[in-house]
Amino acid sequence: FLLFLKLENKTKGKLQKQICQVVLDHFEKQYTMELGDTWTSVRDVLTYPLCWQYAVLLNKFSQSAELENTLHVKGYHPAFQGPLPYLPASLKCYIRRTPGRFPAQKHQAGKLKEYYLLNAASLLPVLALEVKDGEDVLDLCAAPGGKSVAVLQCAYPGQFHCNEYDDLRSRWLKQTIESFIPDPLINLIMVSKLDGRQIGDLKPELYDKVLVDAPCSNDRSWLFSSDIQQATLRLIQRKELPFLQFQLLRSAIKALRPGGLLVYSTCTLSKAENSDVINLILNSCSNVMPVDISEMAKAVSQEFTFLSGTQQHELLVLPEKGRAWGPMYVAKLKKM
Repeated sequence: FLLFLKLENKTKGKLQKQICQVVLDHFEKQYTMELGDTWTSVRDVLTYPLCWQYAVLLNKFSQSAELENTLHVKGYHPAFQGPLPYLPASLKCYIRRTPGRFPAQKHQAGKLKEYYLLNAASLLPVLALEVKDGEDVLDLCAAPGGKSVAVLQCAYPGQFHCNEYDDLRSRWLKQTIESFIPDPLINLIMVSKLDGRQIGDLKPELYDKVLVDAPCSNDRSWLFSSDIQQATLRLIQRKELPFLQFQLLRSAIKALRPGGLLVYSTCTLSKAENSDVINLILNSCSNVMPVDISEMAKAVSQEFTFLSGTQQHELLVLPEKGRAWGPMYVAKLKKM
């Protein structure tokens, strides 16, 4: 227990980072316009890491009853409790009302980790994807690997293809998979470093389900960019992201079998990277249609705060004190 306290205090120290004023000013302008009064409370959470809620996703391949007891003692409760349209019993994730971070586990070669710390909202794209045993699944932009690990907590895909174009992030993805997935199952996972924009042409109509957790302007981490030059460059490049996201989605649609499902997600509040990109896809690809995910949103509304006024095939989790935090945008499409 003392070790836990020490680790918790160490984590608190780490979280007191400096806010990058350039990024905050940029967000202030854009999000006041897009979110109106809601932006004030969202900004308070985004700029104060000590109130962020870290969820604990249990690893079913390295189960420990002791860990679940410890979580209960520390005030954690299951993040998802029915009636969700899709919630496999094997997916176990815990959160608590009070903020804080459970101590992280170090990577040890040959030893599986018992849990993965993550933003609970990042499991919503996985729940929306509804992966069943035996389905062929593509995780198009898979690093750092949390969503890939979550997919494998839910089901055993027939073929699971995890792709990450960026070299450094690809190594990170491999390490995550090694840390959480046991040997026989690891052999069923294909990890590649292909350009996601080309996968649709290279592997046409090969998958039943595709997850596009797209590169985006990561609002939370951008706010704490320590390098002002890097932050300024990011904000300039931000304008180019929607086109990249559109290309990735088009590629994902090509890779899907007819009747297959696609889930698109980002961790930004930006309308240009979220609903605008999805609207563009729906207007330019006649072979896809939106899929209603409002039932899922309704089922988890106890734990998450959603932006009101979104369409039925999309949701946007807004960071709010005492709730599982975002931002996380999710949209679901079906190929005809």
